[in-house]
Amino acid sequence: MDIDIMLPAYGDNALVRETIGSVVAQEDPRWRLTVIDDAPGDLKSFVAELGHEKVRYLPNERRLGINRNFQRCVDEATADLVMLIGADDRLLPDFVSRVHAAAEQHPDAALFHTNAIVIDEHGNPAMPLADRIKRLVSIKGGVVTGGERLAASLLHGNWMYFPSVVFRRDVLRKHGFREGYDIVLDLDLYLRILLDGGRVVLFDRPGIEYRRHAASLSSSTAGTGARFDEERNYFAETAAAMAAAGWPRAARAARWHLTSRMHAAAKALAARKGAPPA
Repeated sequence: MDIDIMLPAYGDNALVRETIGSVVAQEDPRWRLTVIDDAPGDLKSFVAELGHEKVRYLPNERRLGINRNFQRCVDEATADLVMLIGADDRLLPDFVSRVHAAAEQHPDAALFHTNAIVIDEHGNPAMPLADRIKRLVSIKGGVVTGGERLAASLLHGNWMYFPSVVFRRDVLRKHGFREGYDIVLDLDLYLRILLDGGRVVLFDRPGIEYRRHAASLSSSTAGTGARFDEERNYFAETAAAMAAAGWPRAARAARWHLTSRMHAAAKALAARKGAPPA
């Protein structure tokens, strides 16, 4: 069965066209792409001109915002395997074939983290401070993991690149995206799946290219401080949830939320020095 690749878009630009092109270029044809556009316009014409039978375009009748547009992606998916790719990221050519192989090998896994190569706005390899820190706290690939070990690791620093994650549809629909979160909606989803007993397959080599640039949601909200306000409130709630579950290491990691603090400090220091943020 095909993988449902859901693309929550916000209008048309060169990067989203690159994203679509990377899906169409997959070596394995067992995929279908749905573009859900929260700012309908020229992207509809681009998809129509593409004329690919496996690519469909769904506009939102009214603006939903990131959280509800992500949830619509969940609601529209019908395949057993589902991913939400970023509108500026790119799949590597063997992504689909490797995901199918992993899903067959691990039929009980709740999700698959295919990992990512980080690139800049020009498509060149990049490794900003935030990603260097995440590499230090991550669990290396080539394993199946879950429980408190993975929860605590993610709470030290959310090193799982959300556009590189493939979910079992029944798991994704069961948990979905909680309203009120835009920045931590991915971490919140992972942790609720882990608390429910879900197991995660970590790929040993990357499956996508993940783009870091100043216009991205995480970068823009970090610049205004909104990101850190949302994270601060979320980590306080999560520390209590982890403690209630009997996961003391994860609760402690949530209370410290180390990488969020370090990222906030780096932004503040860069602002004082007049330097561009990491």
